[in-house]
Amino acid sequence: MTGTYLGSGSTIRTRIALVYGGAFLVLGTVLLLVVNLLVLAGTDDKTDAIVARADGVAVVEAYELGDDISRAAREQMLMWSSLALLATACCAVVVGWWTAGRVLRPVHDMTARARRLSERNLHDRIAVSGPDDELKELGDTIDALLGRLETAFDSQRRFIANASHELRTPLATQRAAIQVGLDDSCDVRQILLDSNRRSERLIDGLLLLARSERGLAERDDVALGDVAEDEYPDAYVVADGGVVRGSRVLLAQLVRNLVANAVTYNVPGGTVTVRAESGVLTVTNTGPVVPAAEVTGLFEPFRRGEGRDRMGPGAGLGLSIVRSIAEAHGGNVTAEARDADAGGGLVVTVTLPVTATTSPA
Repeated sequence: MTGTYLGSGSTIRTRIALVYGGAFLVLGTVLLLVVNLLVLAGTDDKTDAIVARADGVAVVEAYELGDDISRAAREQMLMWSSLALLATACCAVVVGWWTAGRVLRPVHDMTARARRLSERNLHDRIAVSGPDDELKELGDTIDALLGRLETAFDSQRRFIANASHELRTPLATQRAAIQVGLDDSCDVRQILLDSNRRSERLIDGLLLLARSERGLAERDDVALGDVAEDEYPDAYVVADGGVVRGSRVLLAQLVRNLVANAVTYNVPGGTVTVRAESGVLTVTNTGPVVPAAEVTGLFEPFRRGEGRDRMGPGAGLGLSIVRSIAEAHGGNVTAEARDADAGGGLVVTVTLPVTATTSPA
């Protein structure tokens, strides 16, 4: 039985052991009282018989002697039986602890396996072995649920990927037809081209979102500071920004999306600040004041600043992709709205687990 199991399952295990010991203590106390009452009654009967056989002046002495013997016997029996009861109760707690550990061990194994599962390894199963009891039934039920979830996730990802690929070809055909069929002086030409490019960006964003949600097949040591400087030369990097295990391509896209979002939703003459330190990437911009209640929703797909339905240059997937890439690397992303006195805009912080503090060779 491992130390991890003792720590993680100690709460319910301790409760079972204490209930087991407490129940034994209560029942033992009742038994002890009954035994002592029976002994007390029997001792009193014996004392009365001794006194009845005594004669003359010896009656009082015999009665006192019998009473002393009875009282001493009761005290000794009560003391030793109480000590025996406490010792046995402690043993019951230990036995309860051991028994609970044996019973809960399959639950611990199921919990450990379930904790390792995510949307990127739903093909794994708990696979509980042992007798066909309630615990195995629970494990089989969870495995069946994981199978349904895996099917649903795979179907969704295939649909996004296939639909995106299928849409790229007609869009490319449309763009070529617009460029060839309409001359530069036609006002409709630029409108159609802009719409075409926006559709392509949307499809590219869906492809990248689907890719990042599938997880990382391969991981390399990536200096976050180098990525930040490549995408934004004015980035402020402390040391190397921390070395992250992941995909440089996806991390570059993360920085690119944050910088593009900060530039797009800025005010004329505003500022954009990028800082990388110890696996924490912070992008701050000035801009319109964003209500605090709307900040969380900005990470949802197809959400843009200043209203859900506002048409903008992007596809509304930038921050969704940032969150997906961060989670694929085991990190998280948060955003905080700045008030008007601070210049408005957002402070977006991406926190990624680091493996080192020096640049990889």
